[in-house]
Amino acid sequence: MQVTSTIRETLVTGGKTVRDVSEDISRQVEGKPTNLWWTAFGISLVFLLFGFYCLCMLLWNGIGMWGLNKTVGWAWDITNFVWWVGIGHAGTLISAILLLFRQRWRMSINRAAEAMTIFAVICAASFPAFHMGRLWLGFYWALPFPNAFGSLWVNFNSPLLWDVFAISTYFSVSLVFWYMGLIPDFAVIRDRAVRMGSKTRALIYNGLSFGWQGGAKTWMRYESVALILAGLSTPLVLSVHTIVSMDFATSVIPGWHTTIFPPYFVAGAIFSGFAMVLTLLLVTRKVFHLEDYITIYHVELMNIIIIITGSIVGIAYITEFFIAWYGQVPAEQYAFINRATGPYWWAYWSMMTCNVISPQLFWFKKIRTNLVSTFIISIIVNIGMWFERFVIIVTSLHRDYLPSSWSMFYPTMYDVGEYLFTFGFFFTCFLLFAKFFPVINMAEVKSIVKATSEKKH
Repeated sequence: MQVTSTIRETLVTGGKTVRDVSEDISRQVEGKPTNLWWTAFGISLVFLLFGFYCLCMLLWNGIGMWGLNKTVGWAWDITNFVWWVGIGHAGTLISAILLLFRQRWRMSINRAAEAMTIFAVICAASFPAFHMGRLWLGFYWALPFPNAFGSLWVNFNSPLLWDVFAISTYFSVSLVFWYMGLIPDFAVIRDRAVRMGSKTRALIYNGLSFGWQGGAKTWMRYESVALILAGLSTPLVLSVHTIVSMDFATSVIPGWHTTIFPPYFVAGAIFSGFAMVLTLLLVTRKVFHLEDYITIYHVELMNIIIIITGSIVGIAYITEFFIAWYGQVPAEQYAFINRATGPYWWAYWSMMTCNVISPQLFWFKKIRTNLVSTFIISIIVNIGMWFERFVIIVTSLHRDYLPSSWSMFYPTMYDVGEYLFTFGFFFTCFLLFAKFFPVINMAEVKSIVKATSEKKH
């Protein structure tokens, strides 16, 4: 059967009604967790508990438990920080920018992407916090407030302080945007709970929905606020990772002191963020039987974005080498040659293989519309993006201007443990979200179903 372009774009096919949408999505919230959900939840809790043990040891003994040394003062902690911030970019891009451009294909995937953003930013923020060592002695020094220690007033010229403002603003706006979109869907679950006689669930979701009634004026205000928040969020997509990149670009370390970092980091963040969205959505699609809402066409469009951003990242890698050659600065030239041929060559070529070569497979339609291939490549991309941050940070530090200070970095169990802690936290939060919150934006999908139905008639 031939379908119209509108139906193909909105991707809700198969004769779904508004009632069907509510039933398909709400039943995941109302039903008991499946054995598969409990298995995944148990695994994530194991990572969380092991990581929590490592963090307790770190807080008790200090960051000397990590593999840092005098030369490599930043390593896994900042690598993971930048990686998690990048993961969080796709949620705001899908929710805000695609909303402003009226891209309807975002409607089935924006809810999970927004949740991913919230959890990823929390994971990212944990690394600079724990890098301080004993948090209770000084985490507040990063905040600009009057104190008795006048010499500890924050330095507004430092990109590290810019990080504090950028990430806190990004998190706040993303959290409000995400929660506001949930309010009409909470009201649907509340109304269904009332009809089913579940007083406890009805009371909980009534509180979560702030007593939403769905009048015409309410919807008008809801849509206005959504557009305002989208407008506020859009520049954050560019600013947050730009500011993170300035932690490196404003330094004088060979391999960091480069003006290409801001656009390069933003493209890499969107690249890794979309890869993580695909990883999560393909699993969610299968586990919760949401094939009618998260379709092959959604997957194909996200893979096209991965091709574009992956190609931009590849051009950035080549540009870095060209500028190092063209600039004729011996330290810069050595830094890039050392990345490709030095003791960390394996990390560099893992990065190039995962980030530059693997996304090019999506030029073939059979591969970019194949769910198994997409799932595998999405994981490969995120592995490659982690190696990119590791290469930028560690290989630039371990051999700087003075050969007498050259040193190798070797991670300890506690470096790995904090990384596993964030994985455990991220997937524990996402699994709880997928179980107790509607993972698809029912309100927006229903608007498409209504529009499609009216066109048919």
